[in-house]
Amino acid sequence: MCKKTSYLCSMNLTMKDIARELGVSVATVSRALKDSPRISQEQRLKIQQYAREHNFTPNVLAESLRNSRVQPIKVIGVIVPELVHYYFASVLKGIEEEAEAHGYRMMVAQSGERYEREVRLCQSFYENKVCGIIVSQAKDTQRYEHFQRLIDAGVPLVFYDRICTGVNASRVVVDDYMGAYSAVTHLIETGCRRIAYFGAPMNLEIAKNRFNGYKDALLKHGLPFNEAMTRICDNRADAEMITPSMFDSDVYPDAFFAVNDDTAIGIMYTVKRMGLRVPEDISICGFTNGYRSIACDPMLTTVEQRGVTVGEEAANILIGHVEGTIPLNRAEKRIVRTRLILRGTTR
Repeated sequence: MCKKTSYLCSMNLTMKDIARELGVSVATVSRALKDSPRISQEQRLKIQQYAREHNFTPNVLAESLRNSRVQPIKVIGVIVPELVHYYFASVLKGIEEEAEAHGYRMMVAQSGERYEREVRLCQSFYENKVCGIIVSQAKDTQRYEHFQRLIDAGVPLVFYDRICTGVNASRVVVDDYMGAYSAVTHLIETGCRRIAYFGAPMNLEIAKNRFNGYKDALLKHGLPFNEAMTRICDNRADAEMITPSMFDSDVYPDAFFAVNDDTAIGIMYTVKRMGLRVPEDISICGFTNGYRSIACDPMLTTVEQRGVTVGEEAANILIGHVEGTIPLNRAEKRIVRTRLILRGTTR
């Protein structure tokens, strides 16, 4: 039996490997796996058992190339943390448009922010022989062997938004640091002095960059950084629960910068229920510029992430890897600039 993990074995094992191990031809292995009567039953069972024990997955795409004159469908696998978010939907739009323009289609799945499901999706995409994979990692992903296995197996891999610094792979991100820095600078320039920060878990690179942008903007403008003004909070439900506690002490915020629009909107509706005025008493800035940012009252000041452009860039890199215009061993890194959109929640 293979001493490596079954996932790794199945990714590396080929019919040529089986043929070499069992001392037969590749054609014999192929026929045995198809249960061809041209091979003796004893030989068929021996080869099939070896393939099962080593979790061998036939390369369906390669087989179709050998046996058909019809060009197979070129498919890109895409993993999103959650489909419900406007940002990820806009990234998918960009990927699809760029992929379609080059004759590719995409297969989409969501990890549900779960590491285990993300691992299974990577394996499933590999077994379905996608041309490459575009992925934004789940919140709780802190082990990266599943990504490294794809790279080791020669599968083109491109990260977007939530990148994995633990592997050397291509990536597309927005300028999270400058987006946060410009947002907090605007809050300061409009008179805010006690700016709270609601951010994502710090194991995510985007969380670190946005937090550093927030912190540096304070220090640059001579304002002290106060850890008591920061919370790990990246969704509306938690924002509505946590926000009131920010006003329990004598030193309370006069502004909030939130890691995304949903969190910012949760903050806004909570402070309004508390009897505070937005933006006269409390200024609020989000990060996304989705549809919800103009469906609230007042409309939300936010940092535009330009998800469609991120998707286009990610697809462009992946197709470059697949078609050889970008070497597979070169990690392409692209940054999409953000833009501060001023609306009614800031002065």
